[in-house]
Amino acid sequence: QVQLVESGGGLVQAGDSLRLSCAASGRTLSSFVIGWFRQAPGKEREFVASINWSGGSPSYAGSVKGRFTISRDNAKNTVNLQLNSLKPEDTAAYRCAARTLYSSYNYWGQGTQVTVSS
Repeated sequence: QVQLVESGGGLVQAGDSLRLSCAASGRTLSSFVIGWFRQAPGKEREFVASINWSGGSPSYAGSVKGRFTISRDNAKNTVNLQLNSLKPEDTAAYRCAARTLYSSYNYWGQGTQVTVSS
């Protein structure tokens, strides 16, 4: 089992920054991929970014590339998502998730809300 807990959401203005954290526990994560997803009201959940716990290989959705940065802190067992140049359309509930290299995402955190006002 893997437990994931997100933190760092909040209410900000357009152009501001936020840093989300996903604290992971429960299993050795060296073979896992950690991803961030978001879901706005009335919309489908969408992929935001992901990173391999051991090897990096960050991946981003086109809508956030160049503005968001995903990173891992192995010592603290966390994966961070730096959100810069936020836009109102970034408003959503953000959740982190974990999967092994050959599975779908099957461990999910509860989520943290990001609200960007114009």
